[in-house]
This record gives sequence, C-alpha cells and structure tokens, in this order.
Amino acid sequence: MKSKIMAAALALAAGLGGAAQAAYPDHPVRLVVPFGAGGITDIVARQVGKGMGDALGQSVVVENRPGAGGVIAAQVAAAAPADGYTIFMGTVGTQVVNPLIYAKLSYDADKFVPVGLVSGSPYLLAVRGDLPAANFAEFVTYAKAHPAKLNFGSAGTASSPHLGLELLKLTAGVDIVHVPFKSGSEAVNAAIGGQVDVVMDASPVIMPHAQSGKLRALAVASDQRLPSAPQVPSASEAGDAALQISSWNAFFVPAGTPPAVVEKLNAALRQTLASPDLKARLAGQGTQLYTGAPDEYPRFIAAEKAKWAEIVKRANIKMD
Repeated sequence: MKSKIMAAALALAAGLGGAAQAAYPDHPVRLVVPFGAGGITDIVARQVGKGMGDALGQSVVVENRPGAGGVIAAQVAAAAPADGYTIFMGTVGTQVVNPLIYAKLSYDADKFVPVGLVSGSPYLLAVRGDLPAANFAEFVTYAKAHPAKLNFGSAGTASSPHLGLELLKLTAGVDIVHVPFKSGSEAVNAAIGGQVDVVMDASPVIMPHAQSGKLRALAVASDQRLPSAPQVPSASEAGDAALQISSWNAFFVPAGTPPAVVEKLNAALRQTLASPDLKARLAGQGTQLYTGAPDEYPRFIAAEKAKWAEIVKRANIKMD
C-alpha cells in the first residue's frame, strides 16, 4: 500500500513538474543590457526583445545596467535565478575582452549558457570635419607624418572603439593618442567640437554628423559596405582589409538554466531574427542580424577570442 502511495506521489510530482515546465514562460522575462538607453545595443535589444516576447507570449522587458565595461550588467545576470526569466545581452566586451584585461573579474563569462548570436554593427572610422584628410589613405599619410599628434576619443579604456583604435594602430602603422570618455556619445561630441581628431562608432551614431559635415566618415571596419552608409568604402576597399571590428552581441542565460528552457528561448530568437521586416529595419541602422542557430555561437566566439587576445596582448591593455 505504501509503495502504491509513493508511486502515485511521484507520478503527481512528475506531472506537476512537466506542467510547470510546459507553462514557461508564465510571466514577463527581463533582458539585462550592459549599456544605457538610446545606443545601438539598446535599440537592438528592444526590437529583438519585442519579437521574442511575441513568440513567447510574454513581454520581454529591457533593463539597462550600464557601467564598468559591462561588468555591472554581467554580475546582475550571473546572480539571477537560472529559470529562464533573465536573459543577458552579452557583448564582445563582457564575453571576450573583460576576461582578457581584468586581473580579477566578478563573473565567469564562460559559465553563461548561450541562447544565440543576435547581431553585429560594424564600426565606422571618422575624423573631425576640418582634418586635412579626404579619405582613408590621406588620413594614414597625415597620421604617419604627425606621430602622436592626433588623438582618438572612445567610450573608455577597453571599450570596443578603443580596441578598434588599437587595431587601427597595428594594421595601419600609425601612432595616435587614446582619450577615454564615459560614453561613445561623449567621444563623438568631442570630435564634433574639435577636442579629439578621430572616433569610431556605429553607423547610426556617425552618419548624421558625417552628412552634416561635422565629421568625415573614412571607412567601414568591415569587408563590405553598409546599406545605411553606401557612400563609405569598406576597410578592404580603403586599403586596410585587416581593420574589422563590430559591436556584436548575443543572448545568454545564467548557468544551470534547464535545457528545455534554453531551447524554447532559442526557437523564439531564431523566429525573431528571421523576420524580413526586422532585418530591413535594422539594416537601415547599420546592424546585421545573425541566424541565432545553436552552432553559430561556438565557432564565432572561438575566432573572436583568438583575435582580441592578440590585440590586447600587443596593446598591453590591463585593468585592476
């Protein structure tokens, strides 16, 4: 009799567990973003999050946690319950660069479970509008003729634009002084105001000022031109094929999240990224979508780690 009662209890528990799992998600999901509102990362997060919410039947609510090169957001996400109700929008900074430059890091980037790659936004290299360089080749010539006289504004030490500068210094053989700011918008405004000579950022940030003449866009840090800036040559066309850097992102969940939940989130992500309307909308803003396929991220991240490990080492970037 006791064994029958035990068997019935186990069957009931299994049934309830299956029902609870099948019901996921039964309340809103939060998406932790490591940058403030208004930037390209936030724009992508909100648009992709909206699509995933529609696919899941629940709202995906963006929670901006900027600061410390993404460390703050990563900490919040890593400490969240592994139940599928917290998604982290990881970036090249949080997943690749921070582990390379920090002696001690308060989270383990490799312990996050990838849901899938989301998007990439190749950077544009630009100079202040009155710099005597009409194109990339003239800029390199000018920079070489004035070593350590030009300066470069970035969103901070070890930010993606800073890494782009270090890559430019290596590939073009120029000596440019780095000036860190608190945000990319501050760096761009400094270039517009003439306080710095060079900046690098996403197309939606650079192109309005390039079109007004306040900045001059010299090259897209990619092997292809952008639909959002068709007049700007790719780095390959400009003569520096190795100058390739994107502000990419991927969705993750905390370690220990049930595989069935990860699969459901991945299915919603793939459905969202396949939307022709979303692709066209973000392409117009200089952002390229990935497929979100489960095997896409491992291959991509391996190449990124190898690439940036070499650049960080050669540039000797370290943080306490």
